[in-house]
Amino acid sequence: MRCLFPHFLLALFLFAVPTKGKTEDPPHVLWIYLEDVSGWFSCYGDEVIETPHIDALADAGTKFTRFYTPAGVCSATRSAIVTGMMQTSIGAHNHRSCRAEFRGKSMGEYDKNVLPEHATPLPIRFRKAGFWTFNEGGKDDYNFEWDGKKFYDFERSKGGWGPKSFLAGDCLKGNEKKKPFFGQIQLGGGKLGKRAKKVIDPADVPVPPYYPDVPIVREEIAHHYDCLLETDRQVGQVIAKLKEDGLYENTMIFLFSDHGMKLHRHKQMLYEGGIHMPCIVVGPGIPAGQVRDDLVSGIDISAASLAAGGIGVPDTMEGRDFFAEDYEPRKYLVAARDRCDYTIEKIRAVVTPRFKYLRNYLTDRPYMQPTYKDGWEVTKKFRDMMAKGEMNENQLIFFGPDRVPEEFYDLENDPHELYNLAEDPHFAEELDHHRAYLAEWIEETGDQGQAPESEIGLLSALKRWGDKCVNPEYDRVRHLLEKK
Repeated sequence: MRCLFPHFLLALFLFAVPTKGKTEDPPHVLWIYLEDVSGWFSCYGDEVIETPHIDALADAGTKFTRFYTPAGVCSATRSAIVTGMMQTSIGAHNHRSCRAEFRGKSMGEYDKNVLPEHATPLPIRFRKAGFWTFNEGGKDDYNFEWDGKKFYDFERSKGGWGPKSFLAGDCLKGNEKKKPFFGQIQLGGGKLGKRAKKVIDPADVPVPPYYPDVPIVREEIAHHYDCLLETDRQVGQVIAKLKEDGLYENTMIFLFSDHGMKLHRHKQMLYEGGIHMPCIVVGPGIPAGQVRDDLVSGIDISAASLAAGGIGVPDTMEGRDFFAEDYEPRKYLVAARDRCDYTIEKIRAVVTPRFKYLRNYLTDRPYMQPTYKDGWEVTKKFRDMMAKGEMNENQLIFFGPDRVPEEFYDLENDPHELYNLAEDPHFAEELDHHRAYLAEWIEETGDQGQAPESEIGLLSALKRWGDKCVNPEYDRVRHLLEKK
């Protein structure tokens, strides 16, 4: 008995103390990526529609009320989020730059953007860590050199929006070793068009005070609500499939939008309607029913995703894991607007818990300078009302002929950003703080948008858009196009 007793104690010790280095299998990580979706969901307080499936996610996890995307347009935002780096830090800030082809047309020489190693995109990081990777729904849209074969084990890049391949089981069909997955499901959201059934009466929708209350604006807003109803249904399908396959309990789900709905002052711009978006996270260890009001940037999604998968977050990554035990909420965050299509812009936004600071660098042109939206009927209506003097003071902040170099808004008391406090002496000290934040951020991150776009980049835009390129910046390269 004396001989056996020490062995008995050793056995108890071995069972009681985990073997060093042994860890549980990491959870799956899934991004439900919403396109052109403003967060008008009932769980965020909207009273026009009910979004039960998205609401159920919010109840099951953590809802963020101050989530901001890095830009108001898809390619810049998506480039930032997939790397965890601001688009301005990695040369991805001009919308759909770095394209060898554009809608079937070869660019010839184009402005290549090869990422540094510290900006390795997440699908590659997850794949190297042993995850199965997929992208369902046909949307990548990155402003850098990348290879889909290195990114994904499965990708459906054609066939339209929606979760159909995921629902059919195709996304995981080749995952014979049952690896944990990192997946993206792209939902069309605001781009669903006629695929969204008409449900909402335009007479029942609210019209923000920065828009004229005219029928065509109400129709656009009502249509977006219709798109959100269909989006909510699709989210419900995805969750039901996860539960059916026994994956839901061990999947970290990030639901978020890339930027706001398509109307002017929202998509492509840095007002709240363009970058203040919904974000809900559900999964193992995530508090249920929690609401967080701290500032979160889109680039933080990447850091939190890596951490959820048990993968180390690189020190060089600008995104932060907002679920880390030592996480410190952001004092401020920044969003950036640069060239979109053929429209050359340069705006930076600094968001703090209470205020928003906008720095407009190009005050020689109005907000409503020529854009890809010019052919829309709603744009024609706006321009007609401007010409006839039918817009009020609030509407002319965006639609008028003038633009000030600085805008400063008290978001707590002015959520529609109507009352510019930049000239108000009562807010001079706060304004100075925000100017300093922007200067600090530009220096620390090396904002590449501070420099003019390269001649090759401008030339590529000219090849794509031709006579629509009216900004004066193109003048220095027009002669080069004529020589081609």
